[in-house]
Amino acid sequence: MDFFLLIGIVLGLGSVIVGMMVKGANIEVLLNPAAAIIILIGTSAAVMNSFPREEFLKIPKILGALFSDRKKYNAVEIIEDIVEMSRTSRKNGLLSLEQLIEGMDNEFMKKGLRMVVDGIEPEYIREVLEGEIESLEERHRLGASIFTTAGGASPTLGVLGAVVGLIGALGNLEDVGKLAHMIAGAFVATLYGIFFGYVICHPFASRLKRKSQREVKGMSIILEGILAIQSGMNPQSIENKLVGMLEPKERIKFQ
Repeated sequence: MDFFLLIGIVLGLGSVIVGMMVKGANIEVLLNPAAAIIILIGTSAAVMNSFPREEFLKIPKILGALFSDRKKYNAVEIIEDIVEMSRTSRKNGLLSLEQLIEGMDNEFMKKGLRMVVDGIEPEYIREVLEGEIESLEERHRLGASIFTTAGGASPTLGVLGAVVGLIGALGNLEDVGKLAHMIAGAFVATLYGIFFGYVICHPFASRLKRKSQREVKGMSIILEGILAIQSGMNPQSIENKLVGMLEPKERIKFQ
């Protein structure tokens, strides 16, 4: 579980509640079922209308990936593993990697190394692994676009909710107390819409893009490392090549 993400959500919600209390607003107005229905169901409808059924049904899986804190592709650890495997292969031959493959958790690396051990041409290995990377990018692009769509729809639906609330308020002009309560409730939908759009959905889309970039970088390092091992490149040369793909702060361990 990514607790840092949960902390961000709680902070965002807390800022709204505390801000209302500081301004002297009654936070009970936030408990507005009508506003919640308009925003949540309306946003869901907007997403359903924007994506095919099979893509819409992937939302639970996308949320699982979003809240997961599993670091599947740690670039530094990947380079260390590849350099160690290059030493093994130079000493005992490429076939010696076969016994290492079985204990690996990284399916992408296992797939590439199996092709190396089987003597597949490097051009074909690159083509297959680059296809895997493109497929991953497309899956992540879908998840980000779903949240971007939801983030664009919810603030507009918040305005719609305010209009609906004001229409209801205009039907109770004779009761000043009820009128004031309904006007306050009308703008709760706008608050929900803006919060859901700009504190939840758009940030979720950005987070998915960052996770995708991290995974793609890790997979690219694996691809280049595997091909370097196959070519018989010196372990130190492999390390130098792969470290060049890291961010400056990640290179400290190799200095």
